[in-house]
Amino acid sequence: MPGTLTELNVYPLKSGRGTSLAEAELTSRGLRHDREFMLITPEGRFLSQRQIAPMALLRPSYDGTVLTVDAPGTAPLVHKPVDDGPVLDVTVHRDDCQGIDQGDQAAAWFSSVLGRDCRLVRFTGRRVPAEGGGEPMFADRFPLLLISAESLADLNGRLDEPLPMNRFRPTLVVEGLGAFGEDSVRLLRIGGTVIELVKACTRCLITTTDQETGERGREPLRTLASYRTVDQGIRFGQNGVPRTPGPLALGDPVDILEAK
Repeated sequence: MPGTLTELNVYPLKSGRGTSLAEAELTSRGLRHDREFMLITPEGRFLSQRQIAPMALLRPSYDGTVLTVDAPGTAPLVHKPVDDGPVLDVTVHRDDCQGIDQGDQAAAWFSSVLGRDCRLVRFTGRRVPAEGGGEPMFADRFPLLLISAESLADLNGRLDEPLPMNRFRPTLVVEGLGAFGEDSVRLLRIGGTVIELVKACTRCLITTTDQETGERGREPLRTLASYRTVDQGIRFGQNGVPRTPGPLALGDPVDILEAK
């Protein structure tokens, strides 16, 4: 049975708040501008909501020319990306890659907002391809994360208080596959694009962080662990790799091309 694309989300700054889109361009690296920027420690290791929950309060927007980041209690950062800064060796989990340092002004703004020394880098295009042949920018290993709306509905039916989809930070949300129907799909067509779902997403502490307040709780990991634990990992959603890039828009039909 065909489904429908109901959400498109891009995250210009890794671990910052997502931006909901009505349409987007799917490239070989995922949605255009997704995780193009990242905050790093002075040693070059990436920072995320895993260590700094208030990163959820960073609200970035990027039009390809200017990166604007809002945060509570301060004037926004308005930054025109630079291409001639130092190229730094950085790491995303165990992946070695490189980023262009975006200068002292951006570094000072983020360091003040987060209360720790950090620098902003922009992806350079150098990263070892991930499992399944994906070539993400600064995303965790895969260019795309797809979740079925019915999967969240199933989870919310087990929780005392329902949670929004943004807890799981997907790039694509679809309706019509059924609860956890994404787990049984290998290839699907969305509009004119083709996406391969290559690996279940193992969930972490970020899902317990309220994306509006930055506060942490125990859900949904406590409940998900009771029925979605496989090989000691709590799974929710599927990581994907673009096979046929192209435009995407809300309402695009979703068709299963091949089951797992």
